[in-house]
Amino acid sequence: MSRLRIVVLGTLASNPYAGMAWMHMQIAAGLRRLGHDAYYVEATSVWPYDPVRKLKVDDADYAVPYLASVAERFGLGDRWAYRRSFRDREWLGPIRSRVEPLLAQADAVLNVAGATRPRTKGWAEALEIGRLVYYGTDPPYQDLAFSKGDRIARRTIDQHDDFVTYGENIGTPESPVPPLPRLKARTRQPVLLDMWKNGPPSKDAFTTVCNWKQEGHDLEFRGEIYRWSKHHEFLKFIDLPLRARRPLEVAMGLEDANTVKPGLGEMIPAAGMTQEERTLLANNRWRLVDAHAFTTDPWPYRDYVQASRGEFSVAKDQNVRLRTGWFSERSACYLAAGRPVVTQDTGFGTVLPTGEGLFAFSTSDEAIAALETIESDYGRHSRAARAIAEEYFRAETVLQRLLEDLAA
Repeated sequence: MSRLRIVVLGTLASNPYAGMAWMHMQIAAGLRRLGHDAYYVEATSVWPYDPVRKLKVDDADYAVPYLASVAERFGLGDRWAYRRSFRDREWLGPIRSRVEPLLAQADAVLNVAGATRPRTKGWAEALEIGRLVYYGTDPPYQDLAFSKGDRIARRTIDQHDDFVTYGENIGTPESPVPPLPRLKARTRQPVLLDMWKNGPPSKDAFTTVCNWKQEGHDLEFRGEIYRWSKHHEFLKFIDLPLRARRPLEVAMGLEDANTVKPGLGEMIPAAGMTQEERTLLANNRWRLVDAHAFTTDPWPYRDYVQASRGEFSVAKDQNVRLRTGWFSERSACYLAAGRPVVTQDTGFGTVLPTGEGLFAFSTSDEAIAALETIESDYGRHSRAARAIAEEYFRAETVLQRLLEDLAA
């Protein structure tokens, strides 16, 4: 394939959490490793979040230095730009003087999660874009909303030329979710394998990182309500730590639900935890860790994953019951670190191997059986986890196939 000019259009500085940094940068840096002329650009009109002030703010005082630091660590220090679309529309960063022609002439602009609306007339972020690709990382909300004729979803989707999705069963007999128009590829999170390889774990716990409760984004489909927030799924397995041989630990925001105030423009606000919820989790022996202490920097976040014995997690109800085949980019990074993963079944077994290093569960008994199987020969399952990452999530392999699908 000839060398392409590709822009990753994202929101990692506006949402300066480590998982977002890894998600965006592994795409952009992976494209660079393939030899393409790749850049990272941010132009959303949503106010950025400042984790120091713990507020959505009308300035880029935190966002721009943070983006500069992250881009440098991923080898993109001279290949990024940030626009204050929410204020004066000024471009900042090393490619600021040429970013608009770059967007207009790029072979592809990958709009991660469709979170930027660069072709919406009258919006502060409106820009001329060449080939705009909706890079769907979090199905099936937009897929379902579009199919139901939701006005906002239609406005977002209609401005894109092509679509790719992490919902690898969408548009197949495995899932009832209707695909978005012009779906060109089903893909998955690319992982920079060398950046995750590590020795034995230093913790005894299976861990995960998530939001406990997020409001909004529940959807009706074919007469049933499908939930977005993960707390609904955790509650189905609330007593698992009482049965598991190893501790189960969840890192999340532990703000009091009675005092947390989501920022202006937050579409899916995290709601915090009530005292009753914390007591319920504690009584069932869940270990709780304040994620804020390490999720504002990509490297302590990586350290947390690498220190873990493995990952135990649930998925959103929307992905579970609709069998989208979605798989978490966080879980892919656990696998790359050689950490076995036990996660709620979304149908991903149609495209990923399970039963060694990676386990899908639907019931508490299945989850306990998976954890026990890992403990019976941890070394074997650790090696299997890494082998799955190498075969199925290697950034260069995943992105090469994606570009071939887009070219087809």
